[in-house]
Amino acid sequence: MNDPFRVMTVCTGNICRSPMAEIVLREAFVEAGLGDTVVVESTGISSEERGNPIDRRARTTLTNHGYPNGTGHVARRITPAGLAASDLVLPMTAHHARTLRRLAADAGADERTICMWRTFDPAAPKLGEGDSEDLLDVEDPWYGGMADFEVCLREIEAAIPAIVEYVKAQLG
Repeated sequence: MNDPFRVMTVCTGNICRSPMAEIVLREAFVEAGLGDTVVVESTGISSEERGNPIDRRARTTLTNHGYPNGTGHVARRITPAGLAASDLVLPMTAHHARTLRRLAADAGADERTICMWRTFDPAAPKLGEGDSEDLLDVEDPWYGGMADFEVCLREIEAAIPAIVEYVKAQLG
């Protein structure tokens, strides 16, 4: 059996955006018949939430939309080994991407595997020369209310079809 294709979603503390993206993306790969071929995990760039469960508002939002609620999720920080072992790394913001690129350089990992989540969203801004990657940020819902988690989930879902197609193409 071939090694699985490894996808890592990344946010700040690994309690809101990246675990939501992990769960939704994993479901999409299962629906696409790739559940045994693709492994999806999530991490954060910070260890401030290490060991904590998924945010209750993220859990509620996922449940309200028919997704698994992330029970059992434990926040963790990305490691150089985890980054190097990933075939596709999907940061939620430009800040996360910059942090991951520095880590990749230090770890000897291929930074070409790092792609902003919303680059796969057809409704996201298209970056021109000189545009900041910040335009593609998935905003942090942690500081807001349930409406912010709904927006976050919509931005996550919008990128899913193109991510699945990208991974299918990578698998041949």
